[in-house]
Amino acid sequence: MNQKDELLNDLRKELEDILLFWRLHTIDHEHGGFAGEVDAEGKIIAQADKGLVLNARILWAFSAAYNFFKDEQYLELAHRAFDYLVNHFWDNRYDGLFWAVNFKGEVINSRKQIYGQGFGIYAFSEYFKASGSRESFDLSVKLFDLIETHSFDPVNGGYLEALSREWGQMKDMRLSPRDANSPKSMNTHLHILEPYSNLFRIWPTDELRNKMKSLVRVFLDNILNQESWHLHLFFDMDWTVQSDIVSYGHDIEGAWLINEAAGLIGDDHLEKETCRKTLQMVNAVIKDGWAPDNSLYYEKDLNKEELHKDRHWWVQAEALVGFMDAFEHTGETVYYEMFRKVWNYIKNHVIDHEKGEWFGIINDNGQPDRNGLKAGFWKCPYHNTRALIESIQRLQHVAAESNEDS
Repeated sequence: MNQKDELLNDLRKELEDILLFWRLHTIDHEHGGFAGEVDAEGKIIAQADKGLVLNARILWAFSAAYNFFKDEQYLELAHRAFDYLVNHFWDNRYDGLFWAVNFKGEVINSRKQIYGQGFGIYAFSEYFKASGSRESFDLSVKLFDLIETHSFDPVNGGYLEALSREWGQMKDMRLSPRDANSPKSMNTHLHILEPYSNLFRIWPTDELRNKMKSLVRVFLDNILNQESWHLHLFFDMDWTVQSDIVSYGHDIEGAWLINEAAGLIGDDHLEKETCRKTLQMVNAVIKDGWAPDNSLYYEKDLNKEELHKDRHWWVQAEALVGFMDAFEHTGETVYYEMFRKVWNYIKNHVIDHEKGEWFGIINDNGQPDRNGLKAGFWKCPYHNTRALIESIQRLQHVAAESNEDS
């Protein structure tokens, strides 16, 4: 077996192991759907609240797993996730998806966080590809219409962070307590662009293409710092920057997601500009965020000159795709080597080979937090599942091109 085949087998096995963990440890047989939290040992935490982000990402993950493997067990789990999302998170009065329900499936936070509506599109569009469900297709398009009707800023461009259940204005729009209370954020825009790209694959309308093109321009013109090549995180309505944090995970994730969108749009000039600028982003991550142990640091507070050295699981996952994407666009082997190095770090430090799934946080000495949740409001089977699927597909594509050239 050659080195590439061995690598592909490694990636595929880990993908299957992650999906097995979620199949065995997260189904809520008592209250329906999936557990709101699962502890470090793989045990369900009773009566934990259930978040929209977790449930939408579960639906996306099992739908994507079915689309990749064509294994009926994943489609059955996708059906379960879809039914729960529609029956407990969908607002039948005002439309859209609630932010959180309790363990019984009763609404406890009815706000319409646009980040969450975006993940609804991501999940429903992927489930449509897996199941052919017309209801899922219609919900994807409905959420697109809701975002454009209520969240789009016609004056300055871009999208508001959050609205009330009735789609009215809110004073506190934060995605989480650690975020700035700004009306616009990089994170929400990234996770509107991402689902719009997935929706475009099943609904390639001119309207959606134009919205994606505008979003790519927002990233290139407003969100990307074209001196440091890092993404700004928070903004006022007119795109005045309100943050001094660099997030290396979002930089590397943003680079490949912006490239993905530009490729789907079909504008050669935009695609070339995007490729050039996202490559600068990847290089800036390597320059500023690459750790000596071949991983990526979490973030840096520029105001305090403080580097946050913890390694977060999702950052390493996105680094896999980001480096492979750069390799595909340039053919420069340095990016492929970075990909291999990050994968080795993940194997040695991030994967919990005993209990399954990935540790959430690893310290600067390579030691994981062994008490962290394996599943929770933000700890979902999305970054790592997607990174592995993308890595396998991209490696196979590169290998196929290499065989054609030889």
